[in-house]
Amino acid sequence: MAFSDDVRSRLDADAAQIIGKYPGPRSALLPLLHLVQAEEGYVSSDGIEYCAGQLGLTETDVTGVVSFYTMYKRRPVGQYHVGVCTNTVCGVLGGYQILAELREHLGVGDDETTPDGQVSLEHLECNAACEYAPVMMVNWEFFDNMTPQSARQLADDLRAGIRVAPTRGPGRLVTWREAGRILAGFNDDLATEGPAAGPADLVGLKIAQEHGWTAPEPGRADGQAGDKTKEPR
Repeated sequence: MAFSDDVRSRLDADAAQIIGKYPGPRSALLPLLHLVQAEEGYVSSDGIEYCAGQLGLTETDVTGVVSFYTMYKRRPVGQYHVGVCTNTVCGVLGGYQILAELREHLGVGDDETTPDGQVSLEHLECNAACEYAPVMMVNWEFFDNMTPQSARQLADDLRAGIRVAPTRGPGRLVTWREAGRILAGFNDDLATEGPAAGPADLVGLKIAQEHGWTAPEPGRADGQAGDKTKEPR
């Protein structure tokens, strides 16, 4: 079923803001896909058709992008989309066990949603937060240093409607659709809430300060100060 007139009117206003940020309309495709995903909870055929029409693309062009990026879902996911990392560090520190126990605990497989529609589960590869392994993400917010027990408790709290907060970032967790709207470029005014970095992120800076180390000048890979009187060869 195509978007209703009310939905299309709302999308048109937001799409105009998104497209206006870019020198060429095609550049707006990724945030526009997040916008339609925020509307429906996934990128439907109607969403693909809408994006193609807004940007002067074919539906095949848009579908190719949707199928490439895993952040875009082709079927509904839960109100809270849980991803478990099993890449190298997370994997050896328990990520596989966390994923296996969540599958059993929730009664769902990869990319499936609990019957109540609250939680869906995804097997992720690298959340770029190895210093906090094992790491999970919920609606793209970090939950660090997880264990099978804390993962099960997090899933139970999400299903029960209990407020949970990411390890780093805002003090509250937004819903899947709200996250989609943020990724589309609409500020939720939560960006400055909570810690942006934890102690593990700052270890390198602390060591450098203790040793009086500074960054090398641009263009020098050896850390030595360059002779500014010489012309570059």
